[in-house]
Amino acid sequence: MDGYPAGSLDHNVPFLFVSGLSSAPTKSALTDPILREQGALVRSELPPIESREAKIILHCIQERDATNLPWNSRDTSRRYKFKIRTIGREFLLPPRRARLPENFDEPLSPPILHSPFSPLSPGSSLYPDGLIDTQWLQKHQELIPSICLSFYSLTSDPTLATLHDNQLKTDINAVKNAIAQSGHKCRFVVVILSDQSPSSVGQFQERLENIKRSTGLDPKTSLFVLPTQRTETDLETAVDSVLTAVFDQAVEYYRDLGRHSRKKKSRGFAPQPTIPPTTGTSHTLSLQGWNVRYDFKTAIFAEFRQEIDIALRSYEQAYETLLGADVLEVIPGWSPRFNDARLLADVIAIRALKCLLWMGQSTAAVRRWQIHHDRIFDLVDRRGHGTQNYGWKAWEARWSTVMANLIEKAQLPELEPSAILPYHLPEKNLSAERLQPWELLHHQGYWYRVAARHLSNRRKLAMTIPEDDRKPPDASAPSKPNKAYGYDTYMCPEPHEEYPLVGTGVNHSQLIFDHLVLARSEFQKRHQNRTSAELALECCKELERMREWRQIMDILTPLWRTMSFRTEGWWDIMEAVSWTLRGAAVEVGQKDLIVAIDWELLNRGFSRRPGWHYDITKSLDGVAVDGQPVINIDDEHITSFLEASFVFKNDEGKAGQSCPAQLSITSNAFPDAAPVILGAIEIEFEGSLRTIHLKHQTTNSQKPNSSRLRVTKVTLVEAETNDDADSDDASQNSSQTTTVILEGLDDLTLLSGQTRVFEMDIPLREPGEANASSIQVSVAPKSFIFNYTMNIRETNSVGLWYSQSSTRKRITRTNPHKIKVLPRPPKMEVKLINMLEQYYASEIIRLELEILNEEDADAHTKLDVALYGQNVPSYRVQVGDGGERSSTAGDEESRLDGIPVGTIPSSKSVKTAITINPVNGPTVFDLMVKARYHLVSDPGTPIIQQETYHLNIVNPFEASYDLFPRLHSEWPNYFNPEDIQDSSEGEEIARRPRGLAQKWALATRYASFAHEDLAILDLDVNILSTQGGVICKTSKGQTTAGDDAVISPKTIEEAQFELIAQKLDLDDRSPATADLAFIIKWRRLTSSKVVNTTTLPLPRFFVTTSEPRVLAGVSYYSPPDSSSSSSSDPEPQLLFLDITIENPSSHFLTFGLMMEPSDEFAFSGAKTTTLNVLPVARRSVTYRLLPLVRGAWIRPTLVVRDKYFQKVLKIIPTEGMKSDRDGVLVWVPPPEDEADGEDESSEKESGGP
Repeated sequence: MDGYPAGSLDHNVPFLFVSGLSSAPTKSALTDPILREQGALVRSELPPIESREAKIILHCIQERDATNLPWNSRDTSRRYKFKIRTIGREFLLPPRRARLPENFDEPLSPPILHSPFSPLSPGSSLYPDGLIDTQWLQKHQELIPSICLSFYSLTSDPTLATLHDNQLKTDINAVKNAIAQSGHKCRFVVVILSDQSPSSVGQFQERLENIKRSTGLDPKTSLFVLPTQRTETDLETAVDSVLTAVFDQAVEYYRDLGRHSRKKKSRGFAPQPTIPPTTGTSHTLSLQGWNVRYDFKTAIFAEFRQEIDIALRSYEQAYETLLGADVLEVIPGWSPRFNDARLLADVIAIRALKCLLWMGQSTAAVRRWQIHHDRIFDLVDRRGHGTQNYGWKAWEARWSTVMANLIEKAQLPELEPSAILPYHLPEKNLSAERLQPWELLHHQGYWYRVAARHLSNRRKLAMTIPEDDRKPPDASAPSKPNKAYGYDTYMCPEPHEEYPLVGTGVNHSQLIFDHLVLARSEFQKRHQNRTSAELALECCKELERMREWRQIMDILTPLWRTMSFRTEGWWDIMEAVSWTLRGAAVEVGQKDLIVAIDWELLNRGFSRRPGWHYDITKSLDGVAVDGQPVINIDDEHITSFLEASFVFKNDEGKAGQSCPAQLSITSNAFPDAAPVILGAIEIEFEGSLRTIHLKHQTTNSQKPNSSRLRVTKVTLVEAETNDDADSDDASQNSSQTTTVILEGLDDLTLLSGQTRVFEMDIPLREPGEANASSIQVSVAPKSFIFNYTMNIRETNSVGLWYSQSSTRKRITRTNPHKIKVLPRPPKMEVKLINMLEQYYASEIIRLELEILNEEDADAHTKLDVALYGQNVPSYRVQVGDGGERSSTAGDEESRLDGIPVGTIPSSKSVKTAITINPVNGPTVFDLMVKARYHLVSDPGTPIIQQETYHLNIVNPFEASYDLFPRLHSEWPNYFNPEDIQDSSEGEEIARRPRGLAQKWALATRYASFAHEDLAILDLDVNILSTQGGVICKTSKGQTTAGDDAVISPKTIEEAQFELIAQKLDLDDRSPATADLAFIIKWRRLTSSKVVNTTTLPLPRFFVTTSEPRVLAGVSYYSPPDSSSSSSSDPEPQLLFLDITIENPSSHFLTFGLMMEPSDEFAFSGAKTTTLNVLPVARRSVTYRLLPLVRGAWIRPTLVVRDKYFQKVLKIIPTEGMKSDRDGVLVWVPPPEDEADGEDESSEKESGGP
């Protein structure tokens, strides 16, 4: 849209002047000196505001400028839109009426003066019959604001308040009167800035009321007070509210102007000019012309009000009237007014298109674009200079560019590069119609491409201009008719400027190229790669005309390397791109591209170029070459005239043997192309096979008339090569690595259309999967070295096997370029000897490995050992009497690789010791032992023997635990002076525990889960940690086993331990816990020296309590031996039942004890008694029991109750007692004569709870 006059196509939003916030001088947009002289100057005498808050407000207002917003209705964040212009304290308004000409004699009646932009004024460029031009648009877009927003400050100094207020009122009235005297209806709005906060501005209410009365401004619409002592966010919110209120007045201003235009149209007659025309056609603008002008003004004012639907209706009315029979049809084609009318028609059509896109009517916009094109085509063809000239094509290109520009301005989300479709879907009301593809709105790249095609046609028609018309007009012969009148020069140069005889004229190639670049950019953004490639080629065609070779290289080189036309078979496009790129490469000296393109163009699938040599050795003829460049390229970038395949005859083979294979290369070059002499062929493999290198050996067996198929047998020999053959430095040579390859010699001359087959036997060395990965052919003339790599890809096609008799056989398997190399069967035995049946946790595992060489020759061997599992421990490996190698522990794996074993003679063995460190718990390990060796007689063939052993490690013991209370003999005494501790003692002196002590019996029952008898050496309990300020001591009980006691599998043994816990401080009565561990030291019976230690953690136990407890103890009394007694009855046995109540708390407690009588015993003691227990004290009560039964358990029915809480305390039994849910039980031994016959289980049962 750049070709149209400035401002003619701009989007219209209300125009706003902001005055008083900037001190920069104002540059008036009124450039005409006559109009500047007649303009009305509006000036304010007060200085502008330069405070910090004023700058914030100015910045906020300038950010609200809607000039560059997209042309759509999606921006709903603000309900106002302004075109904002910041001015100083003065501005110039254009004159409302034009003056009379200087030499004009005034008539008797005073003439009627009109606007200087009206066709009625003699000084206007439209006088007397013009329609409308951009000056009128610029008047409302740049000169006359809808709102003049003026900012003033309100002083808070009481001594200056009256003076400043009077100056403020005088200045406001002066500006207001100046605007009114100019004749324009623009609104004047005043914003008074106060340096107070919104809550304190009320103190100036009387002053503000005085200003309002003196200036006559409405506080709701024309006078605003803005306190500035607030946050920046609040200040921006206040500015938004002011602009919102002002926007309504601006809309009303443009509504009044639109109403005035409709009123003029409704009069129904054409106004008369100020002075009747006396020259030229001597006729004025017709009534229909005035209707066009009025409708156009109405549409523009509706645009200012953002009423797009109303604007569209007015544009359509103006357009139909303009192209009707009474306006444009009556203007002669040779008249300048004809082109002015065409320009107005374009402007109206473009603005109508903008309205349609604004409302989302994309298909209607495309149809409207086509309608205008067709109507102008018909008009120019009938009344203009025709459509078969460069001027019409220039307009068509511009018309297509306009559509692209409108889409860019509208920023439709449906046409963004991220959208799925490259076009806009039609409107819902048109979805039922059968639309043509060109009726849909496509992205701007489509329109730029159409414009480029029209520009190309413009160039073709410009080149047909006769030489006489290309000469500039002769200024010395003005009477000679101008030949340019025969051409359509609407918005384009005349023929002698379009395509002059001398000079450059219009650079058509640059114009086409610019549009093609814009189009290609849009297609690339949407990943329309084929169209993008086509446009790139068209761009380079234009660059060829401009001889911009470097740009051609930049555009086509990436396309040539990656274009998909190769795989899709678009040979003509490939050929066009290649020849264009080759021409540019020759000009810039890009040697690698020249050779690569020539290599590709040798394929007979392309069309033959007359006079071309088709000889790869002549590619760089005529190109400056320094040295012998090396050019490397592969089949991922270009196609080749060569086809290569590699086939193994068999799909499997064994290491140490060889497998037949064939390499076939076919030439698809042009029949008259020169033979290609390959300097070398290199075949790369993935896997265990070595690289094959075939070298050229000149022979006389190849003739031009040789057969199309030639099969030769190639002998391969092993050779060593250095990775860096070019290094000649001694230090570098010493660090070079040597690689073994397979080499062969043959004649590598390849004729056009010939297939060469090279048959060879490939030795198989290492087992595994192997496949041919790539084939590289090299051509090395004197001027360059060219290496072309063809990758061998997986395919489902079958291979061909050629014979010497020129017959071929199908190999019916997929991927015949692959082979599976089976390992050579190993004859070395790897076994574990003296392996135990079961291994246990906490013991060192010792394994003995024997490696027996059963091969016919000596073997050089290395050993790999790996241990797999969870939390794998470290281990050590020792081969024979050699040194040990240790591994590191790992989470899932621990391995040692490459342990040297040395050379094992045939039929001999080597023993290896593997020692695995202990593990803490049960687990499962997999021990993998791999012997890697090769025979001394065949060092090139590696052989592997691998064995895996399963190690299941279990816990040798499991245990259960019980903790029983016992009565401790010691109890702290308040009155013992030894318990008093001096607080001045240093912290380094260890404190002796003074707190409460409680005794416990720990009973452990442990079972053997081993598969064999084990010797128990020692049992113990370790204290791991304590919590709660307590010290614990343990000791073994009398029933603890040890000293090589043997425990059998699946048997249970019991051990007793005593635990004494004592608090450090007597005042600390909180509960305490202890973490214990049961320690078992044991050994296998087969090993007398290796002692293993198994640690079994115990659950956490409470070892001190803060609650009172009742402990029951029993002791037995037997009377003295009375053998002299005459009585034959056994003497009764007396039992003493001691009830001890411990009070570890700091409270005085009272307990009630009540003993119930029983049929099983008689007792002596208080049946009911009360026991008072002091804090941190204990008391005991003893009952003497006379049992009435022998050899049985008796139940003393004793109840201990807390008198305060009325809570019954549980009686805890100690040694010689047990308890059940009903209470404690006391064992009464049987008489002596019956004791020997008692069951052993009863004795055990009476041993403890």
